[in-house]
Amino acid sequence: MSRHVAIVTDSTAYLPPRTMERHGITAVPLTVVLGDRALEEGTEISTRSLAQALQKRRPVTTSRPSPQQFADTYRKVAESGATGIVSLHLSAELSGTYDAAVAAAREAPVPVRVVDTGMIAMALGFCALAAAETAETGGTLDEAVTAAEKRASGTFAYFYVDTLDYLRRGGRIGAAQALLGSALAVKPLLQLEGGRIGPLEKVRTASRAIARLEELVAERAGGAPVDIAVHHLAAPERAAALADRLRARVPGLADLHVSEVGAVIGAHTGPGLLGVVVSPR
Repeated sequence: MSRHVAIVTDSTAYLPPRTMERHGITAVPLTVVLGDRALEEGTEISTRSLAQALQKRRPVTTSRPSPQQFADTYRKVAESGATGIVSLHLSAELSGTYDAAVAAAREAPVPVRVVDTGMIAMALGFCALAAAETAETGGTLDEAVTAAEKRASGTFAYFYVDTLDYLRRGGRIGAAQALLGSALAVKPLLQLEGGRIGPLEKVRTASRAIARLEELVAERAGGAPVDIAVHHLAAPERAAALADRLRARVPGLADLHVSEVGAVIGAHTGPGLLGVVVSPR
C-alpha cells in the first residue's frame, strides 16, 4: 500500500462518522461506567440512556482507554499501510487518555507522535481534521502535527450548563464554584482555558446566558473564515435555534456542525448542555 501518515484520535472528538471515514481518521473509545457496567462511548451507551441515568442521579463515571487499546489500534493502522501516526487527544488536564497513548506509542511498529491538544469535543475534532488534510496532501509527520497544533492555538470553546453540579461531582471544576453558582441561582457560562474547564461569566437566566453565549461566539469569530460546532446534550431544539442564529451573525462561517455530545462529556456536564467551538481556518 502507499506510504502515508495516519491520524488517530479518541471518541471525545465527536467527529461525524462520515467525516472520519472520508479522512481515514481512527478514534479510540473512552469508557463510561454506569453503575457496575463499563460501556464504550459511541457504541455501547446512548446519550439518551446517559441523560436518564443522570436525571435519576445514578452513579456515572468515565475512564480512559488502556495503553493496550492504543497499542492494538497503532498496530492495525500500521498494518493498513501507515508509515507514521499522529495521535491527537483531549486535554491531559481532563483525562489520562494522553498518558495511555504515550505509553503505547513507545512500542508501536511505526513512529507515533502523541499530541495533547488541550482541547475536547469538536475543538479536538477540528485539530484532527487539520492534521488529516495535511497528511492527505503529502504532508510529513511533523507537518501534520504542526497543522493540528496551529489549529488548536486559535480554537476556543464555550459552554452553557444548567448546573455546575455534574462538573463538581466529576472533579472537573472546583466545589467552591459549584457552590457559588447554586447560591446565586445563576446560569454559568464556562470556557476551555489552559486545557481545563473554568468559569467565564454568570448570568441570571437560561435565556440570557444563551444569548450571551451567542454574543461571545460572534465576537470571537469576527469576519475571518471560521468553522463552528454547536454541541448539546438532550437539548436539540436549543442547539438548532442557536446554530440558525449563528449562521446569520457570523459572516465568515465556513462549516457549521451541530451534534449531540457523547456520553463522556455528557457525564460531566449533564442534560441541557450547550457548547460552541470556534475554530479559525
